[in-house]
Amino acid sequence: MSRQIVVAGAGPGVGAAVAHRFGRDGYDVGLLARSADRLESLATELRETGATADWAPVDLTVRDDVAAAVARFGERTGRIDVLHFNPSAFTQADPLELTADQLLHDLELGVASMLTVVQAARPFLQAGARVLATGSRSADRPWAAAASLGVQKAGLRNLVAAVDSTLKNEGIRAATLTVNGTISEGSAFDPAHIADALYALAQTSSNDWRTTIPFDG
Repeated sequence: MSRQIVVAGAGPGVGAAVAHRFGRDGYDVGLLARSADRLESLATELRETGATADWAPVDLTVRDDVAAAVARFGERTGRIDVLHFNPSAFTQADPLELTADQLLHDLELGVASMLTVVQAARPFLQAGARVLATGSRSADRPWAAAASLGVQKAGLRNLVAAVDSTLKNEGIRAATLTVNGTISEGSAFDPAHIADALYALAQTSSNDWRTTIPFDG
C-alpha cells in the first residue's frame, strides 16, 4: 500500500525539499500552498523523478478549503503517513510597532491553521503516522525586529506537544524540528539538509520520541 505525505506550506524552500526527499523514498506527495503555478511546477518536478504528486492551491487560513483538500488527499490512498506543517508569516515589526491585529493575523497562518490541517487529516492517520512541523530558534530567542515570528514558533511548538500528547496512545506522534540557524541554500541550513532531518525524524521509533528536536546544521 502506498505511503503518503501531505506538505502544508509547500513553498520553494523547506516545503519543496521535504516533498522531494519523501518522494524519492516512494511516498505519494500531496501539496498545499497558495500559488497554483508554483504547486504545479513542483508537482511536475516530482513526477519527473518518478514520484506520485497531487496539489491543491489553497489559502491555509481558509478552513473549509483546507479541510476539503486534505480529505481529498487522504481519500486517494486511504491514509496519511506523514503530515508536514511548514508555513509561517513574516511581519517586520518590533513589539512597539506590531499591532494586535497583525499578530492575530500571523498566528492564524503560523499556528491556528495547523489545527485545521491536523483535524482534517485525523481520519486518515493510523498507528505509526507522524505529524511534523518546521520550528525555529526564534521560539527560544525571539528576534525583536520580527516579533510575531517568535510568538508563532513558540505557539506552534506548544500546539505540537499537545497534539502528540493527545494521539500518542494511538501510536501517532508529533514533533517540531527546531532550525537553529538561517535557512539558506549551500549552507549548513540548506533546505535539503533540513528535509533529511525531517525524514529521519519520521522514521524514529515511538520509544525514542521527543516532541522538540534541535537541528544545528
